[in-house]
Amino acid sequence: MQKDPRASLRAQSVNAHQAGRMDQALEGYTRYLARYPNDAGIWTNLGALFRTSGQHDKARVAQSRAYALAPDDTGVLNNYANILSDLGEYEKSIDLRQASLAKDPSHLMHHAMIGRCYRGMGRYDEAIAYLTPQVAEHPAETEIALQLAFAQLGAGHYGAAFRTYDARWNSDELRPPKLPFPKWEDGMEVAGKTVLVMPEQGFGDMILMSRFVPLVAAMGAKVRVVAKKPLIRLLEGLEGIDWIGSAARPTDPVDLWVSLMDLPKLVYGAEERGDIPPPSTLSIPDDAVDRAKVLTAQHKDMFKVGVVWSGSATYKGNTFRSFTHREFIPMAGLPNVQLFSLYKGPYLEAYQNDGTAALIIDSASTDRDFADCAATMMEMDLIITSDTATAHIAGSLGVPTWVMLHWDAFWVYRHHGDTTPWYPSMRLFRQAAPQDWASAFDAATAALAEKVSVHG
Repeated sequence: MQKDPRASLRAQSVNAHQAGRMDQALEGYTRYLARYPNDAGIWTNLGALFRTSGQHDKARVAQSRAYALAPDDTGVLNNYANILSDLGEYEKSIDLRQASLAKDPSHLMHHAMIGRCYRGMGRYDEAIAYLTPQVAEHPAETEIALQLAFAQLGAGHYGAAFRTYDARWNSDELRPPKLPFPKWEDGMEVAGKTVLVMPEQGFGDMILMSRFVPLVAAMGAKVRVVAKKPLIRLLEGLEGIDWIGSAARPTDPVDLWVSLMDLPKLVYGAEERGDIPPPSTLSIPDDAVDRAKVLTAQHKDMFKVGVVWSGSATYKGNTFRSFTHREFIPMAGLPNVQLFSLYKGPYLEAYQNDGTAALIIDSASTDRDFADCAATMMEMDLIITSDTATAHIAGSLGVPTWVMLHWDAFWVYRHHGDTTPWYPSMRLFRQAAPQDWASAFDAATAALAEKVSVHG
């Protein structure tokens, strides 16, 4: 019996996709759709493949084709809604999710994502109003609770937010550390006890949340801190700590342990906003200071600007929060301005290969740790950075800092305004529309030109 060539090619392509052979799946989908362009299922599969590989604009085109062919298919509705959420088309994404829920109320993830869409538009109160009853009705759905926590953070309801954020321990992405000590829970007294603070999530989170350590010490506790090695020299002078190191041992003199991201919950009450503690005072060793002065000595008469264009490449949201080094080239052309790259990571090669390193001096590729980076920042007149760990370091140092923000900014920066109470030395530049870095950089370049002319 002769095989149906259409069914055979379709099955081969789908099987390759399901097995993770993305190149083979893409090649198969491409050949298939050239011959059979009215198959909504393959269009939506192609869109999902593009989304997985970070090709979001192509994913949107593929999903729109699928939706035009099968507007009532729940799989198509789900996939199209996802890519629209990614790209900031929140209102349309909400419409599609509500249509999908009308057909299949069991798809509870839509509730979380509807709340996430309201939050993405900066409509925190609407997100909270929508998500709160959903959390009560579906207490086992971790993502709904997490989206409520992020909405509460954006709204500044910090006490409630960090309690809701306990849901993260129920997710597949986070596991509590295995320690022989009891965990510090709400309501426990810590006066006279030794508390071990364990790191959680990224470098920037450690810098951001370390401001709460002195408050724990003020409660009468001795505080020991575990930090990732690149941060230790920067944090070793942190107020209120008795010890800092890269790992804890079972024999350490510890009474209780606490995760870094739980510190605000234990300091803030359950509902009130509470005052935001000032940024941490960071330590910069003398040898790092001397190194930074050598790096910048030949440019002491210039207006020196340290720049960063990307955060960690492994962070799933890095595609949208980061940009390329080329966005800074117009700034490099301003009179009396010298840019210095503070970036260290996998995107350094492109910056070096296209000659940009001749215009923006590489001052970070030989950094030993974040203390070296901080020392270089202190030699700068201004820092301009993406939303990454360097922003938190610069903000903690009190160096004038401009943060370039994509449309769905981290909760510290909220979705509106050009300042944040978490870092008083910061000025925020935002995309005028999703994916529109040109608007943010045009504004920042004009502001830099004005600043330099006033500086003289």
